[in-house]
Parts: sequence; C-alpha cells; structure tokens
Amino acid sequence: MNKKDWIQYGSAIAMIISGIVLAFLSFFRNDGDISEGVLWYVAQALTYAGGVFGVSIYFKTKLGDFESRAEEQIKEYIQQHYEQPAH
Repeated sequence: MNKKDWIQYGSAIAMIISGIVLAFLSFFRNDGDISEGVLWYVAQALTYAGGVFGVSIYFKTKLGDFESRAEEQIKEYIQQHYEQPAH
C-alpha cells in the first residue's frame, strides 16, 4: 500500500471516529437529544468514508479483472503464434 492509500484510509477512519465521538458527546451533553447539525456531520462522515472505501474496492476489483483477462489473452496469443504444435 502506498502513501496515498494510507492517507485516504486514515482520513476515512478518522472521519468515522470523529462522527461517532461527536454523536456520543452531543447525546450525553444534551440529555439524549442529538442536534441536526451533529446528525448532518455524522452523515457526511459516513458518506465520505463509504466513498473512500467503496471506490477503492471497486477500482481494485475492476483492475484485478482486467489484469486476469489481459494475462489470459496474452497466454492464448503466445500459444497460438509462438508454440510449436506437438507431433
């Protein structure tokens, strides 16, 4: 994993943690009531984290599929054009 991935995943995890902490603090400080602003922040934090993890996983999956297909086609091409038929 490179530095960019660590920054993305770290910021996504930090957003989730900050949203949870803010919600708990708001709940206990306001006698069981969570304000709309806190709920909005939690929703944005979860959306950001979901975007980071979801997009990353999606592209890694698609890249893996592409690599598998490319490798298979290269092997087929080599077999068809460069390998001698067995007698």
